[in-house]
Amino acid sequence: MARVWLKVGSLASVSKIFLRNCRDRQLLQKNGVRLMSSRASFKASDVEIDFCSPSQLRPKPAVKDLVFGVSYTDHMLEIEWTEADGWGKPKISPFHYLNMHPGAKVLHYACELCCLQLFEGMKAYRTCSGKIAMFRPDMNMQRMIRTAERACLPTFDADELIILLKKLVAIDQEWVPHTESSSLYIRPVIISHEEVLKVEQPRKALLYVLLLPTGPYYTTGYNPVSLLADPQYVRAWPGGCGDSKMGSNYAPTLAIQKEAMKAGHSQVLWLFGPEQRITEAGAMNIMIFLDKGNGERELVTPPLDGLILPGVTRASLLELARSWREFEVNERDITMGELLEHSRNNRILEVFSCGTAAVVCPVGQICYKGKTIRIPTLEHERPLTTRMFDAISDIQYGRTIHPWSVPVE
Repeated sequence: MARVWLKVGSLASVSKIFLRNCRDRQLLQKNGVRLMSSRASFKASDVEIDFCSPSQLRPKPAVKDLVFGVSYTDHMLEIEWTEADGWGKPKISPFHYLNMHPGAKVLHYACELCCLQLFEGMKAYRTCSGKIAMFRPDMNMQRMIRTAERACLPTFDADELIILLKKLVAIDQEWVPHTESSSLYIRPVIISHEEVLKVEQPRKALLYVLLLPTGPYYTTGYNPVSLLADPQYVRAWPGGCGDSKMGSNYAPTLAIQKEAMKAGHSQVLWLFGPEQRITEAGAMNIMIFLDKGNGERELVTPPLDGLILPGVTRASLLELARSWREFEVNERDITMGELLEHSRNNRILEVFSCGTAAVVCPVGQICYKGKTIRIPTLEHERPLTTRMFDAISDIQYGRTIHPWSVPVE
């Protein structure tokens, strides 16, 4: 355990140096806007579009062959930013590789706490009426701006980027799968590609957006997964960036996931602190449905206390559950000790993770310190997990009319 905390402390030291350098230059900002920049945000109306020629059009994979994160559409969006001039004009152009200096900050600090790279993950869907819609893009943009502020990267007007995303999706609309089992993944990214190695607030950045048609996230289908809960590993810590959508929150988890998969598990259940608080499952939020033993039921998810990514799907499921008024819905701490006690009393009804890629993923068992906690998530007549999946999917694919579904016009 000491070895893990040593690494955390080292990252925290690097973070303090980075943030101190940023704070030293905060006089140049007001309300998150860099005053030296002539353009506080780009304008969607300024977009320049360079359409693909027929020879540049990329072959579209069959729906049955779609795998998450592999195929890219014909066009991409790019917007340059510099400290001196602010945001440049948005450009939509044929998909291409990025040309980058080997000393670019993002290539050296993207896996540190002072991460100079951030991203978002969202989707567009072809609805049952044949139209295309995005799911709650405003929430993704709000989170992206919060992460940019945390990473000392430039912020922007959320509405302007949403307009540009709609335009990009409309241009590549034929890449949106004509099936309700698939969707178009939207990946906005901001990186610092400044050619300076010094750990400090960047003076140069690039916002770009990629589109990827994708099939189901889990190729094995909608089946309960097994999680490994090992308290010697932590995903995030107080004062860190666990609540930000940064690359630095993902790369360090891959080795632990690999160990979990070697042991026959699908993902890691992340714990924190001596009380072993449950935080997240893999790269997703987690929810636990309990029988309180008095005829009442409770849906529990860890609170947004800085360790948890504020997921869009998480927020949506909580809003839906509260609107149903059928059981208690609480954002509170839950520990492995409490979970074990509920397991002994047969009061764990369901456990599921949730996120953009998979919507929800049922959990069938959790392995902890040599013990296996078995969970009957999909063994009920009408599982809450399946009901949640159907409710979100119905909105996304237009079977339920809802303001969360935003048309791409």
